[in-house]
Amino acid sequence: MNVSRRGLLAASTTAAGALALGGPAAAAGAAGTGPAGGRLRTGFERLAADGYALLDGDRVGVVTNPTGVTGGRAHSHGDRVPVRHIVDVMHADERVDLRAVFGPEHGFRGTAQAGGSEGRYDDPATGLPVYDTYQKSGQALAEIFTASGVDTVVFDIQDAGARFYTYIWTLYDCMEAAQLAGKRFVVLDRPNPVTGRAALGPVLHEEFASFVGRKPIAQAHGMTVTELARLYNGEFLKTPVPLETVTMTGWRRGDFYEASGLPWVPPSPNMPTPDTALVYSGTCLFEGTNLSEGRGTTRPFELLGAEGVDRRWAEAVNALELPGVGFREAYFAPVFSKFEGKTVGGVQLHVHDRERFDPVRTGIALLVTAKQSWSGFAWREDNWIDKLTGSTQVRTMIDAGADTDAVVDAWQRELSTFRRIRAQYLHYR
Repeated sequence: MNVSRRGLLAASTTAAGALALGGPAAAAGAAGTGPAGGRLRTGFERLAADGYALLDGDRVGVVTNPTGVTGGRAHSHGDRVPVRHIVDVMHADERVDLRAVFGPEHGFRGTAQAGGSEGRYDDPATGLPVYDTYQKSGQALAEIFTASGVDTVVFDIQDAGARFYTYIWTLYDCMEAAQLAGKRFVVLDRPNPVTGRAALGPVLHEEFASFVGRKPIAQAHGMTVTELARLYNGEFLKTPVPLETVTMTGWRRGDFYEASGLPWVPPSPNMPTPDTALVYSGTCLFEGTNLSEGRGTTRPFELLGAEGVDRRWAEAVNALELPGVGFREAYFAPVFSKFEGKTVGGVQLHVHDRERFDPVRTGIALLVTAKQSWSGFAWREDNWIDKLTGSTQVRTMIDAGADTDAVVDAWQRELSTFRRIRAQYLHYR
């Protein structure tokens, strides 16, 4: 893995930001919260509780989508706080000079399907101009930031924990563009919904870089967005952006999403529940095949199948006795995407022990057994699987007859290298 290190100083917040909001001492020392337990407070909630001091005097733009919400939990006296979008909250607060919103894939309000965006428009609720960032990067995106007239760009989007989930590359592209445009960049943290315990899977080779993987990180990165921002600034950006990160309090690396007490807002139309995120970093690999990855069903990425697949696939993968998961023979009819309106056979994943479940190994095992048990198995003609896995290695090894263990063993050296680099940027215990 070809990664240059610039050290921790370029990756961390400024001294003022670290002391006020983003540093380890602040995370451990906030009254009534901290890594030992207590109510989780997101980066936005800490920013607001501090009176938006970090944004004082700046014209502000926010990169966000429907997941950028606050509220949804009970006051101490029992009444629940309404779930509101942070843009609506900030727009109504005279302490914030909010000038623009920047929408990623699927859009700011989330009206677009995969591979789509909402375009440029004025938000009906606030009157704010909404700029489209999807498939824009570098100087083109920098020009959008410049045209918006903002001084500081704020990022607040819920991630799903997988390298090919595009919002973490929206983060990277926006950091790069903010640097080019001479803007300050602030990242507000949210939980990794599938924990931050470990990095798993193959590491991207840079010749396979795309919007589903810009830089060499693991397929399941095991980081939060503020940790990723620090990693990007320290390892990948040619010139670091002026970066502030507002971390959470009350979150631990081993926490699954429901431990946060936060409402789940689907970060994209095919990520309806935290259960989807749990399997996504493995089963999204089926986007690179001619099998359905469950889009167009109520259980995307948990249901997999194709016409002609029968019980033999479930039998084959169950015989591997993969830890923490079992597989049910399943039949379903997607209402859109692959096999629209047709009944297909396949499997449904049932995770019964999240602590032992390895989504990436499971995804590889499913690919191996699908190819073994169904004669119609094929990769997408554009070899999209190579973009998803980060190299040709997974595809060529499976085609050569390698078993799951051999495929997983092949990426361990690169993964170990990434884990050592990753460790420098981890904030939470």
